[in-house]
Amino acid sequence: MIGQVAIRRFPALTVSTPRTEVRPLVAADAPAAEEVFADKQTQRWLPLADATGQIDGHAWCTDLARQRRDAGDGDHYGVVRREDDRVVGCLWTRRTDWGARCTEVSYAIAPHARGFGLAAEAVDALAIALILEHGFQRVELRVAPGNLASRRVAEKAGFSYEGLLRNAGYARGGRVDLEVWSFVTADLH
Repeated sequence: MIGQVAIRRFPALTVSTPRTEVRPLVAADAPAAEEVFADKQTQRWLPLADATGQIDGHAWCTDLARQRRDAGDGDHYGVVRREDDRVVGCLWTRRTDWGARCTEVSYAIAPHARGFGLAAEAVDALAIALILEHGFQRVELRVAPGNLASRRVAEKAGFSYEGLLRNAGYARGGRVDLEVWSFVTADLH
């Protein structure tokens, strides 16, 4: 197949921690995903294409996740709190570079589940699974400098700050700088 590039399908995975399970989203998770993304604090930091800021939970959990996975770009996951089996957050991977074995993870947690370390626990587990079980060499986070809660998640999940990408992102308020945080194979030792 000269001139053709094989598209890698993003690996299906489920990871468990003492308090959470990170698993692919399914159609039944749509109401929980809509709740997570409807929060004003979440909307403040995410680049949302729709001027209303609303995300179609059913599309996010099904068609959009499948398209991203099938294209090899990433996947969409639910963060399930073990104590009540409730989806309390969403993680998603994107910008996957198969040559470099690198991907970026993003996250959003429902307001009622914030402040308990669930995001950091889930992000850490996902990064470790991607490296140990699926051969990734690097997992990145990109955080707008004013998003202190997201910065705390990166720190608690064991990511290292690398630097600032000037004017590299977009949030509801317009163009923003983005801090780059990484978790690499060497961080497991």
